[in-house]
Amino acid sequence: MTDELDEKPGEGLNLQQYVGVIRRRHMHFLVPFFVGWLVVWSASWVLPARYRSGTLILVEQPSMPKDYVTPNVTDDLQARLQSITQQILSRTRLLHIIEELNLYAQERNHLNPDETVERMRKDIEIELVRGDRNQITAFNIYYSSRDPHVAQHVTSELTNFFISENLELRQQKSEDTTKFLESQLETARQALAEQEEKVRVFKSQHLGELPTQLSSNLQILSGLQSQLQNEEDALNTAKQQNVYLQSMLDQSRSSPRVVKSTDGAPVGVPGLEQELDRLKAQLADLSSHYTDRHPDVRKLKEQIAKTEKMRDQALANQKAAAATATASGNSSPLPDDPDSREGAAVIQLQGQLKANQTEIANREHEVAALKAKINDYQGRLNQEPVREQQFTDLTRGYEQSKANYDDLLKKKNSSQMATSMELLQQGEHFQMIDPPSLPLKPDFPNRLKFCGMGLGIGLALGAAVAGGTEFLDDRLYNEKELKTLLPITVISEIPEIASLDEQKTRQRKLWAGWATAGLVFAIILTGSAISYLRG
Repeated sequence: MTDELDEKPGEGLNLQQYVGVIRRRHMHFLVPFFVGWLVVWSASWVLPARYRSGTLILVEQPSMPKDYVTPNVTDDLQARLQSITQQILSRTRLLHIIEELNLYAQERNHLNPDETVERMRKDIEIELVRGDRNQITAFNIYYSSRDPHVAQHVTSELTNFFISENLELRQQKSEDTTKFLESQLETARQALAEQEEKVRVFKSQHLGELPTQLSSNLQILSGLQSQLQNEEDALNTAKQQNVYLQSMLDQSRSSPRVVKSTDGAPVGVPGLEQELDRLKAQLADLSSHYTDRHPDVRKLKEQIAKTEKMRDQALANQKAAAATATASGNSSPLPDDPDSREGAAVIQLQGQLKANQTEIANREHEVAALKAKINDYQGRLNQEPVREQQFTDLTRGYEQSKANYDDLLKKKNSSQMATSMELLQQGEHFQMIDPPSLPLKPDFPNRLKFCGMGLGIGLALGAAVAGGTEFLDDRLYNEKELKTLLPITVISEIPEIASLDEQKTRQRKLWAGWATAGLVFAIILTGSAISYLRG
C-alpha cells in the first residue's frame, strides 16, 4: 500500500518512460527524420530555378502648382492602372513580347498561344504601394523567369510599357478634353451670335421704343410739349394780330382821308399808336393784379413788342416810300398828297396782313407737326412695357449664352494649358526609381525555406515511425507494466543483473546513437548553410 502511494506522484509526468522510448526508438526516429529532410532538401536542388526581377515606379505628382494650371485629367489612379495593366497584359501585347524575346521556347512546342500568354501572365506580378491616406504613391513590377537576364529584360520592357502607356493615355485624355471643350465652345459661339443677331434686329425694328430710351423719350416729349405750347401761344398771337390788321385794313379802306400824326407819320401809325396805348393801359391794369410771370402778362408784353415792331416797320416803310417818290420826280405823287399816303398805308397793311397769314399757316403747320411727334412719342411710351418684356426675354437669353460662352472659353483656355503641360510631361507621370534588378539568387525554389520544410516533414515522419513502432511493440520494458498485468500484489523485486558484455553492448549502442544523431544534425546544418549561402 505504501509502495502504491509512493508511485502515484510520478504517474503524471512519467519522464522515465519517455526517456526509455527515446533510448529504444532513437534510430527509428533519426533515419526517417533524415530521409524526410534529405528528400525535400534534394528536391529544392532538383526543381528548376526561377529568378525574379523587380523595379519600383513612383507616381510623380504634377510639378506645376494647381493654382496656376489645373489638370484636365482627374480620373482615379487605381482605375487608370487597371486599364493600363489590362492593355499591357492583353493577348496581342504579350504575344509580341514573347515572340520578340523568344520567351518560353520549350513550352511553346506543346502549348498553344493562349496557354503561353496565360503562363506569362502568371509570371507577372504588380504590387501597389499606398501612403498614409491609402493613396497609391508607387507600385512594383515583378517578372519571374529561369534566366535572370531574361527576367531583367522583360521587367524593363514592362516598365517602359507602363510609363509610355500612362503618358500616352493622359495626353490622349487631355487632348480629347480640350477638343470636346473646343466643340462646345464653337456651339456656344454660334448660339451667342444668334442671340446677338436677334437683339440687333429687335433694336433696329423698335428704334426709339427700347427700355433704355425711356428717359430720353420722356425728355423729348416734355420738350415737344413745351414747343407745342409756345407755338400755340405764338399762333394765338398771330391770329389776334390778323384780326387787328384786318380791322385796320377795313378802317383804312373806309376812311376818306388820312390824318397825320404830330410827328408827320403816315396813316396807320396813329392806329398802331392808339393800339399801343390801349395795350399798355391793359398791361398796367394787369400788373397791378398779377406778377410778371403770369401767362396773361407775358402774352400782353409779347403783343406789345410785336405791335411796336409793326409800328417801327410802318414808319420805315413810309420813309422808304417818301424817299422813292422824291427820287423819281414829279411823276410820283408827293408824300404830302393824302391819296398817295392812303394808298401806301393800304398796301402796307395788305403786306402785313399777308405776312401775318403766312406766319399763321407756318405756325399751324408747326403745331400739327409737333402734335404728330407728340403722338408718336406717346405711342412709344405706351409700347414701352411690351418692348421691355420682349427685350428682357431677349436679353436673358443673350446673357445666358454669353455666360455659357465665357465659362466654356475659360475652361477651354485652362484645358489647353493643361494639355500643354501634359505634352511637356509636367503633369502626373510615372518615374522609375529603381531600375530592373538582375537577380543573383533564384526566387523559386527558396532552398532555405525548403530546408525548413524538410525539417518539419522529417520530424513528423520520424515521430510517426518511432511512435508506430513503439505502439506495435507488445514487449514489456518496466516493472510498472508488469505489475498491472499480475493479478496479485508484488511483494519483492529482483533488480536487473547485467553482464559485462551486455553493458559494453549497451554502451556501444548509446555511442552509435549519439554519433548518428550528431552526423544527421551536422549534415542538416551543412545543407542549411549551403541553402542560405547559395540561395
